[in-house]
Amino acid sequence: MVVELFRPSVQHSLDLVGIFVFAISGALLAVRKNFDVFGMAVLAEVTALGGGLFRDLMIGAVPPSAFTDLGYFVTPFVATALVFFLHPQVERIQAGVYVFDAAGLGLFCVTGTTKAYEYGLGLTASAALGTATAVGGGVLRDVLANEVPSLLRWDRDLYAVPAIVGAALTAVCVHFGAFNALTGTLAALVAFLVRLLAMRYHWRAPRAWRRRSEATEEP
Repeated sequence: MVVELFRPSVQHSLDLVGIFVFAISGALLAVRKNFDVFGMAVLAEVTALGGGLFRDLMIGAVPPSAFTDLGYFVTPFVATALVFFLHPQVERIQAGVYVFDAAGLGLFCVTGTTKAYEYGLGLTASAALGTATAVGGGVLRDVLANEVPSLLRWDRDLYAVPAIVGAALTAVCVHFGAFNALTGTLAALVAFLVRLLAMRYHWRAPRAWRRRSEATEEP
């Protein structure tokens, strides 16, 4: 039995904050793509809830939390309304949005891993689904917006790797019976810090050794 990171009320509040920030990023991309308000809402919803929805379907936790908790479902609409009316102001605080996005990444890779493990998956599969929980919504967002997903692009700062690190640390703690609120928080913090450092120093994954492609960075 895996222990909870925080009290249920605190966990729920943190989940909503993470969902809100992920939804902001989806709605902002929709604005850049010149989508209408419906398109903004769709991208906000899939960015915020896509990873958790995929995880819940994979582990058989149905109906998924996205449809059983009204707060989870409504929060992206609130983010959409904010971006709809105030997107120039939101764009100006994009750096702050990235910081909260990194925090959500760290939280969701840990909670996604533990939930998958609680439903009977092995540690490796649980860590994989923990990573998918954290980054899956962003992949769906980019696909719907007709873009190459950011986590697959070499010209983007590391995004999936911090989630993998956090999920792997969680799995290791569970394996050794050391997972608790403290170690879970530390795993989330490590993922958060790795993501921040990647953004600060533009860390990127290496490309193929001795590659011959002359591809340049995309905007």
